[in-house]
Amino acid sequence: MKKIYTLTMFLSFLAGISQEITTQDALRYAVDDITGTARFRGMSGAFGAVGGDLSSINVNPAGSAIFNHNMFSVTASNLNTKNKSNYFNTNNKETYSTLDLNQLGAVFVFKDNNPENNWKKFAIALNYENTKNLDNNLSFSGNNTSNSIDQYFLRFANGIGNEGVFNINDANANFETLPFIDQQAWLGYNSYIVEHDATNNEYFTNVPDNTIYQQSRFNRSSGYNGKFSANFSTSFKDRLYLGMNLNLHFTDYTSVTQLKETNNGLYPDGASVSYIIFNNEQYTTGNGFSLNLGAIAKITDDFRLGLAYESPTWQNLTDQLYQNLYTERTEAPNNNTFITKVTDPNITIEFAPYKIKTPAKWTLSGAYIINKTGLISADVSRKDYSNTQFKPVRDFSGINRTMSEDLTEAYEVRIGGEYKIKQVSLRAGYRFEQSPYKVDYAMGDLTGFSGGIGYNFGISRLDLAYSNSHRNYNQRFVSSGMNDTARIRTIQNNMTLTYSINF
Repeated sequence: MKKIYTLTMFLSFLAGISQEITTQDALRYAVDDITGTARFRGMSGAFGAVGGDLSSINVNPAGSAIFNHNMFSVTASNLNTKNKSNYFNTNNKETYSTLDLNQLGAVFVFKDNNPENNWKKFAIALNYENTKNLDNNLSFSGNNTSNSIDQYFLRFANGIGNEGVFNINDANANFETLPFIDQQAWLGYNSYIVEHDATNNEYFTNVPDNTIYQQSRFNRSSGYNGKFSANFSTSFKDRLYLGMNLNLHFTDYTSVTQLKETNNGLYPDGASVSYIIFNNEQYTTGNGFSLNLGAIAKITDDFRLGLAYESPTWQNLTDQLYQNLYTERTEAPNNNTFITKVTDPNITIEFAPYKIKTPAKWTLSGAYIINKTGLISADVSRKDYSNTQFKPVRDFSGINRTMSEDLTEAYEVRIGGEYKIKQVSLRAGYRFEQSPYKVDYAMGDLTGFSGGIGYNFGISRLDLAYSNSHRNYNQRFVSSGMNDTARIRTIQNNMTLTYSINF
């Protein structure tokens, strides 16, 4: 397919399902998942004051200075995602499983045995993790008695904001030469979903009203958000641990969405569109940067406090988009003959790069070590999601204003415990994360729990963890023109296996 480069200004109308950039797209990069090693996951990520685990440096980079030996670890994970949906009282369910190698890293520990030197230890760690698995299947369907997908195309055809009505002369223009707004109008007009009224210079719909619209939406997504961290840490008198991460971020995301709508209505004259399939394929790649600073203090031999700061992530993104439409219509007075139309520009649009800045995060942690046989730890993190921002700011003023008004600060609480019985370690954890929205019905709170077991062979260790989480949220049928949403409950089950070895 041909690829065309268009202006950044039109990206403000590009969707997460290839219609418009939305708050949901921003949260794909701003909301964290608990990933990493099995020990880390088994305690629900409550490692901010514990350290001694390669994934712990993502919470508090001072944690690498807790290591006493060089260590290498590799982690494989199986993620099972179940989406339960309700759309106009019709229930659907989709389940998807994926297996990936989601963590790989090593830490190198350098000790100074000079009794006159108070800086006893220095550590360097290199670690890669898939911070979010984007593989998912989601579907919902139902009978809408009020709104048709035609409202999406009418919105663009009749103009948005200061944009005028779609110029009917552009209906014969090359798709790739048009801005995104006009491309959507072009699709609607050439598929006969919308019609031009030359007298009033406005567009009207060919989809019958006063009928039932049987609608369904299916989305298949794949990809990941990844992070490579270069970590540096040191300890002062084995009482104060300080650390820093320099992080490189990567994203590779593909979303394929199909929207279907049928109806049994008829207009007495003109065209009546009774069947619509709207296909969208979006591909997003990008890279970015962030840094972490952290400290862990041994208040006593048994009690530790930790404080960590994670900077905003500055990420550069590029989107590609492919769209087509299939429609069936009748023409009065011969309403028994269906006319099919495939509206396919056969073009993949490549948009100019843009940026996203996700919010900073603060984490306060505490851990109590129980006679070297167990521990209890807790982390409390804060993020202000209203600071999420797309750039250039002038091109994304609308979505940035929406996020500033709709999003808010959110707290996350993680609690974990570990108990050792000779070579065996038993672990459990709990996680609660507030909604990033002021009105949490758009996306609810997340609740999760975890458990795990590990066996220490001496110089190596094998750890296994299970985690479960669930969250409810709303998903629009189409990103604009219609406000109809499905209620989604996402349940994730994860099995993680990590092999670690000292060297």
